[in-house]
Amino acid sequence: MRRRQFLVQFGPSALAWPLLARAQRAIPFIGFLNSGSPNERAHLVEAFRAGLKEAGYVDGKNLAIEYRWAEGKPELLPKLAAELVERRVAVIVTTGGVGPAMAAKAATKTIPIVFTGAEDPVKLGLVLSLSHPRGNITGISNGATVLNRKRLEILKDLIPGVSRIAYLANPKNPDAQGSNYDVMAAAEAMRIRVEIVNASSEAEIDNVFAAMKQIGANGLVVAADPLFVTRREQIVSLAARDAIPASYPFREFPMAGGLMSYGPDIRDVYRQAGVYAARVLNGSRPADLPVMQVNKIELVVNLRAAKQLGLSFPRDFLARVDEVIQ
Repeated sequence: MRRRQFLVQFGPSALAWPLLARAQRAIPFIGFLNSGSPNERAHLVEAFRAGLKEAGYVDGKNLAIEYRWAEGKPELLPKLAAELVERRVAVIVTTGGVGPAMAAKAATKTIPIVFTGAEDPVKLGLVLSLSHPRGNITGISNGATVLNRKRLEILKDLIPGVSRIAYLANPKNPDAQGSNYDVMAAAEAMRIRVEIVNASSEAEIDNVFAAMKQIGANGLVVAADPLFVTRREQIVSLAARDAIPASYPFREFPMAGGLMSYGPDIRDVYRQAGVYAARVLNGSRPADLPVMQVNKIELVVNLRAAKQLGLSFPRDFLARVDEVIQ
């Protein structure tokens, strides 16, 4: 049949059909906003994709992911969040701390947002309550307040003669003020001396370790902050150089040579973010999805790092460890 005859017989609907077919083949776009860089978080991106896959969504087949990385520059987050809004993604997933979540929340009140990493999302104003978030945002809270207290306890119990512990915090992190208060309250209850030392850049991390020498710190607890995760090799190296036993928030630190970590399995947090994003794609409203609390806490120790510090872990302690790095 000639094109002209075809159009006469079937009318304007014949022209609309190819457009309809293309629309039916369209796949959802989701935005992924992270404060760090892709190289250091490749294993976490894979975990996020695994969560999506559990619900049948596979990147490149029936889903497309728009990635935006701040590369350790938090001042870029508002611009990157705005780009994802302009792309009209179906949902924005924010990872790498609370900064991306706050940037996304400021950028849109309509596009659904799934966040990870906020210690107290209610106090920060991300949601109205954990059980009923309301609005367009929900996610996974890492509950780091309680975990910081436990990290202090572990360090105090394991390190003979520890008298002054430094708590490394990033003052530019919106969670920092609340975390600092909780750490100091826990230290007072445990009758141990804690000094808060601040760093918000690579150079300041170097300066902090020099300051720790001056105050006589012989133990270190590191806050759960995206900058410190990014600079974990620097921090681990400096702690080893100065022979300071340190307790870290995530397994990535002992994997890089640090002494030990107590905290959530971040891979599982990213997987859960993928699961929640899939639920939103399937029609769930963020307002109806309660904020999840991390439920997989792991204790990881590095025996080589302990040996270099002249430390040995008690047998009963090792029996409670989830993973031992030789």
